[in-house]
Amino acid sequence: MGLLSLAIWTPIAFGAILLALGRDDQAKAVRWIALIGSVISLLVTLPLYTRFQTTSAAIQFAENVPWIERFNVNYHVGVDGISLWFVLLTAFINVIVVIASWESITRKVNQYMGAFLILSGLMIGVFSALDGLLFYVFFEATLIPMYLIIGIWGGPNKIYAAFKFFLYTLLGSLLMLVALIYLYTQSGGSFDLAVWHAMPLSATAQTLLFFAFFAAFAVKVPMWPVHTWLPDVHVEAPTGGSAVLAAIMLKLGAYGFLRFSLPIAPDAAHEWAWLMIALSLVAVVYVGLVAMVQQDMKKLVAYSSVAHMGFVTLGFFIFNDLGVSGGLVQMIAHGFVSGAMFLSIGVLYDRVHSREIASYGGVVNTMPKFAAFALFFAMANCGLPGTAGFVGEWMVILGAVKFNFWIGFAAASALIFGAAYTLWMFKRVYLGPVANDDVKALQDINAREFVMLALLAAAVLYMGVYPKPFTDVMDASVAQLLQHVAISKLN
Repeated sequence: MGLLSLAIWTPIAFGAILLALGRDDQAKAVRWIALIGSVISLLVTLPLYTRFQTTSAAIQFAENVPWIERFNVNYHVGVDGISLWFVLLTAFINVIVVIASWESITRKVNQYMGAFLILSGLMIGVFSALDGLLFYVFFEATLIPMYLIIGIWGGPNKIYAAFKFFLYTLLGSLLMLVALIYLYTQSGGSFDLAVWHAMPLSATAQTLLFFAFFAAFAVKVPMWPVHTWLPDVHVEAPTGGSAVLAAIMLKLGAYGFLRFSLPIAPDAAHEWAWLMIALSLVAVVYVGLVAMVQQDMKKLVAYSSVAHMGFVTLGFFIFNDLGVSGGLVQMIAHGFVSGAMFLSIGVLYDRVHSREIASYGGVVNTMPKFAAFALFFAMANCGLPGTAGFVGEWMVILGAVKFNFWIGFAAASALIFGAAYTLWMFKRVYLGPVANDDVKALQDINAREFVMLALLAAAVLYMGVYPKPFTDVMDASVAQLLQHVAISKLN
């Protein structure tokens, strides 16, 4: 078993052990096993970074063994500069979520922790898969633990939200399955992504494939107008579920565009780039305005996620190195920042059991340490220079200006909305006099919550001040992808 298989299957194995521990009276042991499992799973991924050759665009740590030999399906995994950071980000966020859920989850603790560990392994599988069918299996399998997390530990409308999440994402993926089968037949019976990338396809085939992949990945991102499932799911999901959904699961769709849509259908990607850019700008501008009127903190941050992911898809479809690298950096930064925003809301919810902005006011008076963290994450969400939130957006805007000044101008002006809704929420929740008895009775964060928020704050600050390790890893792979997409493959 190679390093990458260890990264995929270690959390799944720990998750299976937790599921076998079936009683709530074992909750303390379950929590410690979950924490140990998540930390080991993170440590296993670190050699992938330390041994990674940043100057090479080739697939590294590849493992390729037959799986379903009759149909030429292989267990083929590997990472390049595009996927490596998402493997590490997934393992890191998994540790944070286990710490965050330590006290808030009191029933079926083993199933809750087990679901997150299994989900972590499956998502690493998505970022590592180099076989089309293996990718599809991992991609769809991630729905099951997340569906259970929302449906069992969610809010009052959890069943509705879980069904909406499942149906939206499943229906989109069915068209992707049709596309995968078509590519399998056209390639002479291969599911290997490298073979598909090299295949010459007609303009019509490329367009149909592009929109089949769009159906699966746009829902997952989610792009406007197929984003409506996200706010409902975030509001109902438990805090850990919201953090993982925003930090990692939304990235699966954006990653799919780079692995499938762009390299397999490059001409269609160029032809329909105007549509992708238009939808991305609508997400950045319109959804930013929608976020401004939200009264529920989770809904506000959920709409904020749609707007931030709009920068990602915008960066990918302007076809220059600044744009694509900026989109990738924005994905990683959004993983840290949005995860931190949802976990901060969870800290307040655990104490007051309300997500309504109107239920708070003057929190800084009773929770000064926590308010300092919340302000830092709010600034990162606005894209303040020196935080992770700035780097990706700045690169995308630079790339967009290089592509077309007015597109860059529209994207840059939308940053004002991000500052408006984030800071207005912070002002109403944290500043001013103590608003009510609930806020008066609040206790500041404990050591566990401090560690959780400090780890995320350190990641956000490090990436904002010194993004070079992140961009160095992806440069060679991004350059190779853009070179491949620039070369027409029309028959």
